[in-house]
Amino acid sequence: MTRTATGLRRTLGVRDAVVVGLGAMVGAGVFSALGPAARAAGPGLLPGLALAAVVAYCNAMSSARLAARHPASGGTYVYGRERLGAFWGYLAGWAFVVGKTASCAAMALTVGVYVWPGQAHVVAVAAVVALTAVNYGGVQKSALLTRVIVAVVLAVLAAVVVVCLTSGRADAGRLAAGLPSGPGGVLQAAGLLFFAFAGYARIATLGEEVRDPARTIPRAVPTALGIALAVYACVAVAVLAVLGADRLGQAAAPLADAVRAAGVPGLVPVVRAGAALAALGSLLSLVLGVSRTTLAMARDGHLPGALAAVHPRFGVPHRAESAVGAVVAVLAATVDVRGAIGFSSFGVLAYYAVANASAWTLSRAPLSRVVPAVGLLGCALLACALPVASVAVGAGVLLAGVAAYGVRRRWAGGRGR
Repeated sequence: MTRTATGLRRTLGVRDAVVVGLGAMVGAGVFSALGPAARAAGPGLLPGLALAAVVAYCNAMSSARLAARHPASGGTYVYGRERLGAFWGYLAGWAFVVGKTASCAAMALTVGVYVWPGQAHVVAVAAVVALTAVNYGGVQKSALLTRVIVAVVLAVLAAVVVVCLTSGRADAGRLAAGLPSGPGGVLQAAGLLFFAFAGYARIATLGEEVRDPARTIPRAVPTALGIALAVYACVAVAVLAVLGADRLGQAAAPLADAVRAAGVPGLVPVVRAGAALAALGSLLSLVLGVSRTTLAMARDGHLPGALAAVHPRFGVPHRAESAVGAVVAVLAATVDVRGAIGFSSFGVLAYYAVANASAWTLSRAPLSRVVPAVGLLGCALLACALPVASVAVGAGVLLAGVAAYGVRRRWAGGRGR
């Protein structure tokens, strides 16, 4: 076992890194994102899924190349700082921390809604406290728990796909049936579904805890993304074949409604349990990623320096993890963050726009710049296609971050004089 100069331990191999990424991607999004995407795109849901996957692939390849070159905690915050300058790194880190903190609260509330709807906030806070404690014990323990969660969730999803496709209610004609939405609806669906693919960032943000990062990260990122895409495609086809786009768009719990419509209501409790467990997996990996970016920003003075501490025994950024857990717990206890999904997508797309711009600087060869160029354009299109409220709130939060950066720079300059 090796330890970096800053105290974080390199314990994760390719398999562990893939599992961490899958824990974030094959999470609560597959149980909840298909409905809003179907409402936006109608029969264009599958093209929207394909478009989201293309943008995610470009972002993943850019992130993998950057992570191999700059294997440090913080992900695109570090890449933007090293390749484009301090401001762009800060902007990426700000978008990630704020957006993903809201996502953490949304995942915690998803756990609460599925486990105990009448006390969703209480369950959400308990989930945040428990998973923060798991992360405090070391990233290897987090990876082991994530492996168990991913295995169970994949088994539940496989059962849903088999039940739906082998039932007499499945009809291939429903895959293209429904009210057409046009290109705008497909783009909006892609933006909403991108939220579910964004978990591969967790692999890059753990750059200081991966063994041989130059080899491990470029292998783990596309592997995790490919598996997640296959899972989402199978589930989307199965659910569409049973419900159709119109019914899917109106479903509050799409997968539970699908197995019920397929004639197997006894599987509904299993699906509900799988959704809760999936949300726990997403929450676990989200807290990991946000705390590592918080650590990196604290090291550079953009956040309080106390958050840069690494535990001498467990080798984790314990103060950053505790701070993130506390903020998420407060949000989960007091705020309805269901609308934060769109805002989170906006923030994550801004984050990856910086990643692609950073990857553009790695090589001047035209072919090497195709992927980051497509990724950057895709991020811009999907961000602008999100619901108006999400774009407005997201842009406002990013501008607030820019203002805070400017104030800090002016204050630091004044002290220097």
